[in-house]
Amino acid sequence: MTPRATSEQLVAQSSARIGSRAARVVDVGTGSGAIAIAIARRCPNAVVIATDSDRHAIALARANVTAHRLDDRVFVRFGDLLAPVLTPVDLIVANLPYLASRSADEHPDLGHEPFAAVFAPGDGLGPYRRLVDTAAGRLTQEGTMLLQLDRRIVIARRDQLPALRAALCGSDDAARGEVARLAA
Repeated sequence: MTPRATSEQLVAQSSARIGSRAARVVDVGTGSGAIAIAIARRCPNAVVIATDSDRHAIALARANVTAHRLDDRVFVRFGDLLAPVLTPVDLIVANLPYLASRSADEHPDLGHEPFAAVFAPGDGLGPYRRLVDTAAGRLTQEGTMLLQLDRRIVIARRDQLPALRAALCGSDDAARGEVARLAA
């Protein structure tokens, strides 16, 4: 995928939250592993688990982690969303598909991107809803989730996840408006 300014913001805001402290981070839907690698490089005491449900993405992410010599702190796992994560984490970051599949023709600028990395069935927000549904069970008490969604970074502490989930359940425009309110 083409690097986007919002991905850079996601890395910057995640890194600022972690700083130099020891932290466990999950990059959900890692794709090439770029976000996981960038966070690990900026936060030398962080351990990052990078998950993806696409085997080609997993192979690419593992190769990139090795190329950056981060095999000791970035662990790439195959599986759906947070399924490969077995221990509590301090931070969950995600850049998942969020556009409705039926709207692909309206986004010719995204035609060169992997379809499943950008578009999802229904209103497109299903992957985010499913992630938020499982996040509280994986976050530490003080844990936080940062989502790259609709060119914004949405931040929710563990106790704010119900409000984020409710916002993601509205109609397309209403949901995006409420999510925008939660965005940084």
